[in-house]
Amino acid sequence: SPWNPLFQAMESEISAAFDSGEPEDILSRAFKLTVTREDICTLQPLGWLNDRIMNFYMGLLVERSKKEGYPAVYAFNTFFYSKLSSTSHRGVKKWTKGVDIFEHDVILVPIHLKIHWTLLVVDIREKTIKYFDSLGQKGDHICKTVLKYLEEESKEKRNIELTASEWTLHSMGTEEIPQQNNGSDCGVFVCKFADFISRDKPISFTPEHMPYFRRKMVWEIIHQQLL
Repeated sequence: SPWNPLFQAMESEISAAFDSGEPEDILSRAFKLTVTREDICTLQPLGWLNDRIMNFYMGLLVERSKKEGYPAVYAFNTFFYSKLSSTSHRGVKKWTKGVDIFEHDVILVPIHLKIHWTLLVVDIREKTIKYFDSLGQKGDHICKTVLKYLEEESKEKRNIELTASEWTLHSMGTEEIPQQNNGSDCGVFVCKFADFISRDKPISFTPEHMPYFRRKMVWEIIHQQLL
């Protein structure tokens, strides 16, 4: 209830994050990232989420996945896919230095397409690559690019050949996942798709949840803790 004192304390904290102080004030630091008030302000209604907010939130999801009972999650940062698509595996080989991504259950790849955020999800357990776009566009070529990356990464890191034919690639249809109803919520959709998937939960939110999710994310980023 809105009268719950905890809720009120959180609300006033969220409002203060938006309204008081200077744009360059640092509000959170983790995952080798620094989040300023200016970054946090992209979470205001109809704001465009920037790379820092996206990468910080992915960091929170990975952190949570280390707890008992969650699938093991690996998240690439938002610059990975554009680098991969322009240079192939060679250009991103060092990004996984000291990490075997195949030891994880789920790999999250947030993708920035010029002015739109989408999400690609690799489920190692199921051998699936799924593409989530809240504007309903298909990403079959993106799925193929990432499968090719996985083949090369597997060969290089583990000396194991992946059998491409065993993998299922799928762009989620508009009837399968919720769709945004404005031009600015794509980043929040990507974060919440990733949140639900990294808990093995069915995606059950709607565009109506977006204003609430934005405010919740402010609190979570400042406290470095998912509610």
